Amino acid sequence: MTEKVVPVVTRATELDGGTSQSGDCVRKSGVSPQHTPATKIWFGRVTNEPGHRSPPHHHEECETGGYVLKGHGRIYFGDDYKEYTDLHEGDFVFVPPYMPHVEVNMSTTEELVWLTCRTPDNLVTNLPEVPDDALEGYRRS
Repeated sequence: MTEKVVPVVTRATELDGGTSQSGDCVRKSGVSPQHTPATKIWFGRVTNEPGHRSPPHHHEECETGGYVLKGHGRIYFGDDYKEYTDLHEGDFVFVPPYMPHVEVNMSTTEELVWLTCRTPDNLVTNLPEVPDDALEGYRRS
């Protein structure tokens, strides 16, 4: 007898916070190995409160795709995080495996919300912290 295959729905009120985190960048999974039968994908909602940012980190062997639902984000990368790219509502981004970066909400008044997809899971390796003033143009308030 074959087991019936059915879609698995994660309701908006049931997003799972039991996944890897980095500082003020809050990840909640909708589709993930943590709470669905998924084995090769992590897909979730990521938020940064106004003026908040992640610490430096990378996502190990994961390929990462992101889509900005709301707000103005910036990703710092490169030597001493001196390079950056800005993202706005409707923008997509690809972050390669093992690329150290810092994710920032550039607004001090509005939340930043992204959808993020990673293969095979939400792997996060936090790296040594950098001071806020090392990130060009960033401010908390």
